[in-house]
Amino acid sequence: MSTERNKAIVRRFFEEVHNSGKIDRLDELMVADYVNHDPSLPPELRRGRDAHRQLVLVFRGAFPDARGTIEDLIAEGDKVAARGTFRGTHHGELMGIPPTGKQVAFTWIHIYRIADGKLVEQWSVFDQMGLMQQLGVIPAPGQGGG
Repeated sequence: MSTERNKAIVRRFFEEVHNSGKIDRLDELMVADYVNHDPSLPPELRRGRDAHRQLVLVFRGAFPDARGTIEDLIAEGDKVAARGTFRGTHHGELMGIPPTGKQVAFTWIHIYRIADGKLVEQWSVFDQMGLMQQLGVIPAPGQGGG
């Protein structure tokens, strides 16, 4: 597959699944035994298409107006690197954090491996500290007591 085709798959994944909430599209875009190598995720959310489906539902439940914007998309061989920004309003529980009503924005980088037109693996980093500070779970610099 061409790198342009692989980039199109990643764009479609973000737009249709993450931004539009068309969770059923995961069946077309992702292999059943998909592996997410993000160490910040609980182990049960790292393996399998159904685990990723659950992860998307968790974030869409917490941030119903969620929108991911791809800032850069770079491809080589069977891998696509995407850098972007997540924006949303915290209207639902997020992993034990009750809704705050706060608007958040944080950056992320995902690297995907694609085989036969489907997402196979993912490596990710995102600004968890910034997210937690924006939600008020941990103090922002200069706001802590001490």
